[in-house]
Amino acid sequence: MPQITINGVPHAVDADPDTPLLWVLRDHLTMTGTKYGCGIGQCGACTVHLDGQPVRACQTRLGDVGAGRQVATIEGVSGRVAQAVQAAWRKLDVVQCGYCQSGQIMSAIGLLSSNARPTDADIDGAMDGNICRCGTYQRIRAAIHEAARSLA
Repeated sequence: MPQITINGVPHAVDADPDTPLLWVLRDHLTMTGTKYGCGIGQCGACTVHLDGQPVRACQTRLGDVGAGRQVATIEGVSGRVAQAVQAAWRKLDVVQCGYCQSGQIMSAIGLLSSNARPTDADIDGAMDGNICRCGTYQRIRAAIHEAARSLA
């Protein structure tokens, strides 16, 4: 039975190694913060961190998340950058329907973890592929700038 570590907690998962991580999280471990959007890695709703890097859970196989690898989901993000991003999201009232926001936040945390002073172009590049059907892109960009300022 494959063993994976999610949000710092080891889990034994009875699933085929080819099962997408998204379905392991949602169906086997009942962690529903990671959303299903498109299933082909194009929308970003399923973004999680694998060893600190944003990845699409719908395209990441359980077998690719073996021993020694760390998965972080929206339920378990923590630390200074995560707190700054979440505070900026609340302060600027980014969320409209909210469906895509866990993936948006995970991508924003990934960006600010590697680039503390992103330009608009950096933000657009890092957030490319995170689709918001409500069109909150300007608020998302503003919140990322706000989080970066609070971290400075």
